[in-house]
Amino acid sequence: MMYIKTISESKYQTFKQCKLKYRYRYVDRLPEPEESNTDALHFGSYIHKILEDGVNAKTEDELVQIAEEVKGTYKVSEKYDGKDLKCIQNFLKFNEQLEGTVACELVFEVDVKDDITLNGVIDRVIKGKDGGYLVIDYKTSKREKSKVELYQDSQLKGYVYAISKLYDVPISSIVAAHYYPLTNNFVHVQYSIPQISAHARKIVDEVWKIRKSKKDDMKPNRNDFCNWCAYKSACPEFCTMHEVQSKIEELKAKKSSGKNRK
Repeated sequence: MMYIKTISESKYQTFKQCKLKYRYRYVDRLPEPEESNTDALHFGSYIHKILEDGVNAKTEDELVQIAEEVKGTYKVSEKYDGKDLKCIQNFLKFNEQLEGTVACELVFEVDVKDDITLNGVIDRVIKGKDGGYLVIDYKTSKREKSKVELYQDSQLKGYVYAISKLYDVPISSIVAAHYYPLTNNFVHVQYSIPQISAHARKIVDEVWKIRKSKKDDMKPNRNDFCNWCAYKSACPEFCTMHEVQSKIEELKAKKSSGKNRK
């Protein structure tokens, strides 16, 4: 059995999606293969950093300067040239409508039930003049979720639950949203108390499933997300056992090397 006390929405979703991926990432703590570091992920991290550091910026020049200062930290592909400026211009228009930011990159850990806690990071939290809260998750993916899809979004439900606990406010006073700086689209939803309560129960149930799991029983689950999985090159669904073992040994060596450099 594996005892865990704290779970994030990422851990929760990973375990539901594929138990082998959960094992590699959270039990064995294997570093992700280099080939998994896609251009889209680097670009997304880069834009997130600009929007975080530039939340109080009033001009395009200010945001461009921030972008120039942080870009060297990220391996941004040339195919995204100009898209960062588009995000900056859209963000300035979007930001003009918002007041009352109380947190950016809010790191949280809140009690769910008994000894189980939920943790994570929220991109931005805004408190309105009416005392209500707006939770924003920045997204740079090409595919944008509809309002209907957002009502099923596990991550946003977790964020709403966290805000209700952190600020001691009712669920009914919290709006959750995805903001897409590439298109300037803003999609928001408001969950009901039963929806958030049901999500909290699911988190507890999933934690107990993890606790009852044995490492050797964590098998791959082929699904629609396999093509984007960081560990596809170490998965028996796509590789021979020799290739899997070879890749795992490579990742273990990388992990050990990383520890030795610290």
